[in-house]
Parts: sequence; C-alpha cells; structure tokens
Amino acid sequence: MFSGYLPQNLCIGGSLEKISADNNHFLGLIPKGMRNCSNLFRVRLQNNQLTTNMSEFACLYPKLDYMDLSNNKLYGELSPKWRQCQNLTSLRLSGNGLSGTVPSELGELNKLRRLDLSSNHLVGEIPKELAKLSFLLDLNLSHNEFSGWLPSEIGTLSELDHLDVSSNNLSGAVPEQVGSLSTVRYLSLSRNRFSGTIPFQVGNLFSLQILLNLSHNDLGGKIPSELGSLQFLENLNLSHNTLSGLIPSSFKNMFSLTSVDVSYNVLEGSLPDNKAFHGASLEVLRNNKGLCGTNQGLQLCNSSTVSKSRAHESHKTVIIIVLTLAGVVFVMLASIGVFFHCSRRKIDVKKDYQERHIEDLFCIWNYDGRIVYEDIIESTDNFSDEHCIGIGGYGSVYKAELSTGQIVAIKKLHASEDGVQTGSKVFKDEIFALSEIRHHNIVRLYGFCSHAQHSFIIFDYLERGSLFKILRDPEEAMNLDWIKRVNTVKSVANALSYLHHDCSPPIVHRDISSNNVLLDHEYAVRVSDFGTARLLKPYSSNWTAVAGTYGYVAPELAYTMRVTEKCDVYSFGVLALEVLMGKHHAEFISSLTSHHHHHCQLVKVFS
Repeated sequence: MFSGYLPQNLCIGGSLEKISADNNHFLGLIPKGMRNCSNLFRVRLQNNQLTTNMSEFACLYPKLDYMDLSNNKLYGELSPKWRQCQNLTSLRLSGNGLSGTVPSELGELNKLRRLDLSSNHLVGEIPKELAKLSFLLDLNLSHNEFSGWLPSEIGTLSELDHLDVSSNNLSGAVPEQVGSLSTVRYLSLSRNRFSGTIPFQVGNLFSLQILLNLSHNDLGGKIPSELGSLQFLENLNLSHNTLSGLIPSSFKNMFSLTSVDVSYNVLEGSLPDNKAFHGASLEVLRNNKGLCGTNQGLQLCNSSTVSKSRAHESHKTVIIIVLTLAGVVFVMLASIGVFFHCSRRKIDVKKDYQERHIEDLFCIWNYDGRIVYEDIIESTDNFSDEHCIGIGGYGSVYKAELSTGQIVAIKKLHASEDGVQTGSKVFKDEIFALSEIRHHNIVRLYGFCSHAQHSFIIFDYLERGSLFKILRDPEEAMNLDWIKRVNTVKSVANALSYLHHDCSPPIVHRDISSNNVLLDHEYAVRVSDFGTARLLKPYSSNWTAVAGTYGYVAPELAYTMRVTEKCDVYSFGVLALEVLMGKHHAEFISSLTSHHHHHCQLVKVFS
C-alpha cells in the first residue's frame, strides 16, 4: 500500500484517461490538477483518506464513465452540476461525510446504472426524479437520514436489481408499486418507520433471490400469503414489527429459503412446512404471541392449534375456489374473442417472419425472440472481433450492450457441442432447466438463441472477468487478499452444493476451473459456463465423453467416463489449491522441477 499525498499537478497535460489509486493510505486534497483531465474516463480513488468539498464539484469530464470516491473524507453537499456528466454509468460516494439533500438533477443522468450514496449524512426526501434513471441496476441510499415517503415512482425502475434504503427515517406505507420491480433480487427497507401492512404485490417479485428485509419497522396486519410465491428467495427478515395472525402455509413453496427471522411480532400458530423454519433457532422465532412447533425452545402444537390453522386455510380455500370459478367463466368468454383475433394475427406474423428471412429460429428469452436475436446481432456488429472478450473450447464470448442499456455476455457456440444438436428437444429441455437456476453464486443464464447461422447463450456480464486472469495479474492478485480468496472458495462450494443438492434433477457442471469462475466489481463470485453441464436424470446412465479443462478433470473419468457429482468435487479441490497458491498445481510443480528452483525452500511455497 502507498501513503502520503497525491501530486497536485496530476494530469497537467490533460491527456490522462484513467486514475486508479484505490485501497491505499493517501490523504489530503484530491489534486486540483484533475480539473484539466478533459479526457478522464474512469476514476478509482476509493478506500483512502482523501478530502474535498463536493459542493464545489463541477463536471469537467465529458467522457467520464465511472467514478468511485467511496470511503474517504469528502464533505459538503452534492452539486446539481453532476447532471453535466451525461456519460456517467457508475457513481459511488458511500462512506463519506456528505450532507444536505440529493439534487433532483441526478435524475437527468440517463446512462447511470449504479448509484451508491450510502453511509453519509444526507437528509430530506428521496427525489422522485431518480425514477427517470430507466437503466439503473443498483440503488443504495442506506444509512443516511432521509425522511418522508418512499416515492411510488420507484416502481418504474424496470431494470433494478438491488434496492437498499435501510437505516433511514422513511415513514408512511410501503408503496404497492414496489411490487412492479420485476427484476429486483435484493430488497431492503429495514430500520425505518414504515407503517401499514405489507403490500401483497411484493409477492409478484419473482426474481427476488438474495434478500427481502422489512425488519425494524411499524408494519402490522397479516403476512400476505402471496409471499409464498417467492420461490427463489434465500433470506427473509420480517422481525421487529407488529405482524399478527398465522404464518401463511404457502411459505412451504419457498423452496430456496435458507434463512428466516420473524422474531418480535405478534404471530401465532404452527410453523409452515419449510426447511428454513424447521431448522430455525429460537432466536429468530422468539417474542411472538404463540408460535408452536418442534423447534427447540418452542411449545409443541396441540390439536386445537393445528385445527385452527387448518380452518383458517380452508376458509381461504373456499374464497379462492369461488373466485376461480368466476374467473373461469370470464376467461371462457374472453378466449372466444382471443381465438378469432389470434387466428387472423397468425397470418400477419407468419408473413412478417418470412420477410425477415430468419429461418429455424429457436429462442428462450423473456420477450420476443426475434427482437433479441436482431438486437444482439446489431450490438456485436454480427459478432465482430472487436466485441470478442474471450475464446474457449466451446465458443467465443462477446460483450454486448442491448438497446435497453443492459450489458450481457454472449457465448457464441460452435455448430454442435458434444454430439447434441442445439435444435433438439433434449438440448432445449436442458436450456430451459438451466435458465431456471437462481443462485447468487451462479451466473444468471438469460436465454438461448439458435439460428441457421448463429447459436448463442446469453449470460450476466461480470466486470473483473475470470479468476484465472486475476490470479495471473500481479496488481489484481494483490487486491485479491486472503479474505477475498477464502470467500471465493466458499462461494464456489455454495454454487456446487446448490447444483448437486437443491436442483431436481441434480446438475453436474463438469468444467469447474479458474477460467469459469467470474468476479464482479465488488469481488462477488459467480460460477459460469454450463457448456458441458448435464442434468443427472434418475434413469439415465450418464455415460459420456470426457469433458472439462485439462488439469481439473477427475482421473477416474479416463476409464469410467461416468459423470457424477464427484467429478465436480475433484475439480473444486484443484481450484481451491490454485486459489490458495496463486497458480495451478501443474504450474507450481513445473516451477519446482525447473533448473532455477531445485533448492526452493518449502516456506517460500506458501509465502
């Protein structure tokens, strides 16, 4: 690490494009010479002790794309002049001493994808103009002193993945429009003064995966049964409210739930049939009116308690049946009209499809396949080399920015992989299954397109790239400290545990290697590349040709060629050793046997 002061004449020539001096002990003022950096594109000065008055900030950088000044000693108020940084996609100012209100002009940064103003002293209302940031992925306003209501307009952020407004003084009802955040995976509204009931529309957030935290508020009433639809949710915290009644039995459908906290409410009755509740400690269930179950420290449920729960559910069932019958009548009448409309429309669609000359196109995506196909072809200039960011044994990887502003990674496959045609029903079934995977340590598969000319898979794009590349870059490897390395190994283990034990049927990755472990800007880990993955179906022999990366393949595959979860476990062991040593064991052995390392001391191996 470096210390001292940054030179004040930095960028005196005006041609500097990137500044990276993060994670050091630099102190003093941010260099005034930076005002001359008209070509500045990226600034990374986070985790230092730098200081400046942000009230005097003026955007003199027309090309500025990324700025991270978090965890310094910045002070003053945010200037409305930030709106001049029209190319800015990421602004991180967390962990400083900023005060005042958030200027509504930030809503004019049309390309902004990440905004982190957490852990400051910001006050006033959250400006509704932030809802104009239609490409925003990450909004973190936590640990400030915001007051007033959470703007209902926030529900229009259709690309939002992460929303955190915890630890503020927000009040009023949780807006039902929150239920429109169809892509959000992390939602924390905890430690505020929200009142009223939990909107049932929260049950529409089918992408919720990492966290739903509504704890430490003044929320009351019953827990909506619609929350049981959150099948991918892993962590749920409803503690320290005044929620009453039964915990809905629909929670048994929350198959991914691993952590739950409903303590300090007024809940009663039996716990739902869910593994997260079965394994819950008394700490996350305590201080309720009368929860019962077999958990240690809880009273056992008696027959009257169980009957009361069943009667409550039966009453709800009757209502649902009545509403369903009414709905069926309506749907039957509507279907007649739709049938005639679709019959006429089918002719027009077929004609349009032929005019586009896209033959044999098969797509799995969340909207019209042809639009996706054409969007990707255009954004990659028909898969030109300048958009290629990597080449592997199963295809080339391209970076693409879609017309929506979303950045994705595209793996363009060879014509046929492992003898399976991409248009076959078996392959389509596998892609359907893989697209349903939701785990925070697995790269999300958005879809697949197969065409006479191109077949490709669409994934998340992660900024730091592969673990292989990071370990072999001296600067990047230094930033990957022991805590991050241990977290990397644990994250891969979590991903494999999910694939092997929580997927039905189980999935064997078959190509766990440092090239297929990706990291984002915050060093969060994702396992990627299911080009060789196979679903372990109960009545399948799972015999296959040897697949995987040399040096990671389990030795028994050389003579049995039988795919099991143990193949991944072997590869994981090799990977774990590589993370700890900084290089693959084959490289290490080669260096030990070289002429220059005959007398290498063992202590140097692990230094």
